[in-house]
Formats: sequence, C-alpha cells, structure tokens
Amino acid sequence: MRIGLLTDSLSTMTRADALDTAAEFGIETVEIGLGGPHGGWSPAPHADIDELLTDPGARADLKRAVRSRGLHLEAFNAAGNPLHPTQGERDDRILRGAIRLAEEFEIGTVVTMSGLPAAAGDRFPAWITTVWPPENVALLDEQWNRATDYWGGVVDEASRRGVRIAVEMHANQLVYSVPTLQRLRAEVGPTLGANFDPSHLMWMGADPIAAIAALGDAIYHVHAKDTRIEDRAAVASHLETTPNELVSERAWNYVAVGTGHPGGVDFWARFATALADAGYDGPLSIENEDYSLGQRESVELAATTLREALQRRPAPTT
Repeated sequence: MRIGLLTDSLSTMTRADALDTAAEFGIETVEIGLGGPHGGWSPAPHADIDELLTDPGARADLKRAVRSRGLHLEAFNAAGNPLHPTQGERDDRILRGAIRLAEEFEIGTVVTMSGLPAAAGDRFPAWITTVWPPENVALLDEQWNRATDYWGGVVDEASRRGVRIAVEMHANQLVYSVPTLQRLRAEVGPTLGANFDPSHLMWMGADPIAAIAALGDAIYHVHAKDTRIEDRAAVASHLETTPNELVSERAWNYVAVGTGHPGGVDFWARFATALADAGYDGPLSIENEDYSLGQRESVELAATTLREALQRRPAPTT
C-alpha cells in the first residue's frame, strides 16, 4: 500500500510545484482531476482534458512531469453528476473522456461519483434519504431505473477499454453508502466498484472499518480524508448546510488526516489493516479539504500520519 495524492488538494500550486511537493513529502502516486471549465466538479488545476484528448504532446508532457519526479500516475478523477437534468451531458463528457485517457495512459482506474437524477421532471437533483412521505419510494425507484440504464452503458464502454470505475460514496448522490454502492454494482457488474472515502461515512454515522469489511474486493481506490465531529453536533445533528469555510459554526468539518476521527494515527493504522485484510493494495490518495490549515501544511500532515500508520500495522500472518 502506497501513499498517494489527489493533486486538487494543492490546487493553488502549478502542476510542477504540486508534483514537486508530492515528491518532497514522500508521496508515491498521484491522481489527477479532470473537468474544470469543461464540466464536472474538479477545478482541474493540473490538466486540461481537451488538450489531453486531442494533443499527443500534452499527454507526453503529463507523463514526463509525473515520471521525472519518481511518481506514478494512478488514476484520473472525473467527479460530477452525469445524471443531472440540465448539466449531465457536460459531466458525462468528462467521465467518458477520462475513461479514454485512462486507457491511453494505461492506468486502469477512473474515480467518479454516481450522480443523482432529478425526480419527476424537476430541474434539480433530489436526494431522497427517507421513505416518508410515501411518494419518496416511487421517486427513488424512478431515479434508480434511470441510473441503472446510464451506468450500464458507461460500464460497457469502460470494460471495453480495460478501465475500472471507482464510485465514491458521497452525500447528495444516489450512491452514498455501502448498500447503495452494492446495489449499483449488482445491477451493472464488477467493472464498477468503490472509491472508498471514509470522511463521508464518518459524518453520516457509519463505521469505516465495518464498511471496508462489507465491501471487500469491491474497493478499487481509496481517498485518505478525515472528518471531525464538533461539539455543536450534539444539538444541531450531523445534517449540516453551513458553508464549509465557516469552520467554527459547523457540526462537523473535513480536516487533515489524523486530526479528525478519534484515535488519530491508531485509527488510520487500523484503517490500512482493514483494507489489506479486504485484499486492497492500492494507494491511499490524500484528499485535502481542511479549511483551517493551508494546503501544503494539511497535505504534509496527512502524509506524515499515513506513513506512521502504515509502519504501525501488524506484520501479516503466514
């Protein structure tokens, strides 16, 4: 298991500076976000998807930039909502472009999210998390039918290109939990698996270690990202709409790895051990969304925490 980095975590840096920083911190693999002005949710500060798709020189430059620093390009990130009623076509284009590039770069993994359809002809996606009022069940069934049709086609294309799709379980997405990931995978097949990001499961109340065991070999990629539940949650609950930047006013916050979930390094050592027990041997790709620390400081802290956690893991039994 190696320490990786989603380079969006250093979005204020140039690509050269971000890669230099990754190498300086002993990071071994990188994940590059795609989209930016072309669609999707990544700011895409370090790669232009249109240039990569059309210009062999741009592809060669990216390969050279990564390899010259002793790094390995592990995945492309094409997060977005391809099921959105008005913006879905743009995000679908980013996702399918990322799949083509993954084949071209021979990296094999595209990280994304399931997306979320609108309900009953609405112009905005609707995240349904309860079975009441009664119409919720019918609306949810409609969403799943649309999602299954869409993802079946994407999986067919990815499979032809030898690429796996790693779907992140995230709030305001149709796939936000282990059961919903398993449901979509059962519908469209094993080309689709999980990008396991524990930070979202933490604030939603799931146990990341138990979730890893439940997913097993369906885990195709991992984001190392932490969440701290604040004292305010005791009154406000874990449902939170206060902007992420207002850290002191929120019930929970995304924080640097090692400063959130109780247990610190010990938790991340158990996390890595659980992943190994599940058969995962890919990167722990640092994703930084800590609004209380600078990007460089947060990524360095995460890399230090993960390195110590990997060293603390018990030796495998034979």
